[in-house]
Amino acid sequence: MEGKVHSITARSSWTLLMSFISSFMSVGFGTCGIQFSAPAPACFDVDLIPSTLFSRKMFQIRKICCIGAGYVGGPTCSVIASMCPEIKVTVVDVNEARIKAWNSDTLPIYEPGLDEVVLSCRGKNLFFSTDIDSAIKEADLVFISVNTPTKTYGMGKGRAADLKFIEACARRIVEVSDGYKIVTEKSTVPVRAAESIRRIFDANTKPSLNLQVLSNPEFLAEGTAVKDLKEPDRVLIGGDETTEGQKAIQALCEVYEHWVPKSRIITTNTWSSELSKLAANAFLAQRISSINSISALCESTGADVEEVARAIGMDQRIGSKFLKASVGFGGSCFQKDVLNLVYLCEALNLPEVASYWQQVIDMNEYQRKRFACRIIDCLFNTVTGKKIALLGFSFKKDTGDTRESSSIYISKYLMDEGANLHIYDPKVLKEQIIQDLSQPSISGDNPQRVLELVTVTSDPYEACKSAHALVICTEWDMFKDLDYEKIHNQMLKPAFIFDGRRVLDHLHPQLQSLGFQIETIGKKVTTRLPFTPSGGVPRITLNEPPNKKSKA
Repeated sequence: MEGKVHSITARSSWTLLMSFISSFMSVGFGTCGIQFSAPAPACFDVDLIPSTLFSRKMFQIRKICCIGAGYVGGPTCSVIASMCPEIKVTVVDVNEARIKAWNSDTLPIYEPGLDEVVLSCRGKNLFFSTDIDSAIKEADLVFISVNTPTKTYGMGKGRAADLKFIEACARRIVEVSDGYKIVTEKSTVPVRAAESIRRIFDANTKPSLNLQVLSNPEFLAEGTAVKDLKEPDRVLIGGDETTEGQKAIQALCEVYEHWVPKSRIITTNTWSSELSKLAANAFLAQRISSINSISALCESTGADVEEVARAIGMDQRIGSKFLKASVGFGGSCFQKDVLNLVYLCEALNLPEVASYWQQVIDMNEYQRKRFACRIIDCLFNTVTGKKIALLGFSFKKDTGDTRESSSIYISKYLMDEGANLHIYDPKVLKEQIIQDLSQPSISGDNPQRVLELVTVTSDPYEACKSAHALVICTEWDMFKDLDYEKIHNQMLKPAFIFDGRRVLDHLHPQLQSLGFQIETIGKKVTTRLPFTPSGGVPRITLNEPPNKKSKA
């Protein structure tokens, strides 16, 4: 009788093992017709089966929902859909106009190569919708890719990240979800934000609900987002060190392994993942502020910051990336993340560390203000009523994003002096430019002056016609190929060029022969004597200390 019972157990265990192997191979190779079968042995020791064989059965992600159709969620999920045709990807947003644009021929954001990616899979396995609840319910994985702006009110104003949208997403997910889901932070968030999400989940849990929280920060750069997503330096995934947490991490790893080598996928705990994102952006911002500080020294000594950057960049310990002097960094991440890091250090009673990173922001503000003062100084210490052509308004080339663009702040300083600005950018809409310059931190309590002082043009030559100066604020490639002889003939004399991006270095001899007075970042091009007025000074001065609490 004992042998008979043992024989039944052996056959059952063997069948279970064969079933598991078949299902595993089906997961790994799809429906390729491979089947496994073998006669059950008379005696089979169940103890020989590793205990982890059944407990670690893979959770497969077949449907993804991304909450937030902005600069992160849209491109990221478009590339995932392109690389994983068997996964259904739905991007949702409360903004109907934005979703409508994603479903049209004119996407709401500009990124080289993004149109092709979206068109290749939209309507097949990539969808854009405003039906948030349905997308969450059917998803195996939910990305949270909403905005986390710097707070403009209350505690932490000017430094801390505002997590109200993250919290709203967490509450909505737990309200409409059922079964097992992986919820992943994609937005840049402060350290321990995942813990806040988990606390909301735990406080509102249901018997049938199992939500795992991961951190998967993005490291894409606007202007090269598609390339960065398809060929990432690394993919970072953080999660709990529990069995369930590791299971969730592995499931997300399998999505990226469709096109990313395993060696480039890094797994950490949640807190390390969150802090790594802040630290990465802080280090990049620090390099820009560092080379910008050297640019000021170069202008005073006769050195060329480009030559200095090349010399130090050839040191393999330093490297050449992010050593391009300019009018300052911008974009949605650098300033926000550094300020977030400053606030975190202050909250943890690390004032020296907070002060160190605050200097990165202070130097960026100094560089912008210094450039504006240089324009005013060269134009005989007054720009009141003078037409100034400002070429480029996005924070960098190959994107239409204007968030924290240096062009906004340079425009502010020039408007404070009464300059008439004629602005041209090939990708930024007129409405966006007016909106950016009309925000209270830029126009103060008089947004009407923006309409009086700012003209947005669709032609760079029209912007430069009868202008006293031409100011390059964004490194668009097209600015290298403009007909500067035509521009010089139309400008008032002396005609000035202020190159805030060093895009015209190769044209200096030609431009000088045409009669241009050239001023550029980190180099003396034109020998000049500063104009000394008999009375009055610019209302902006470099002696003023930078604002400690930058307004987003």
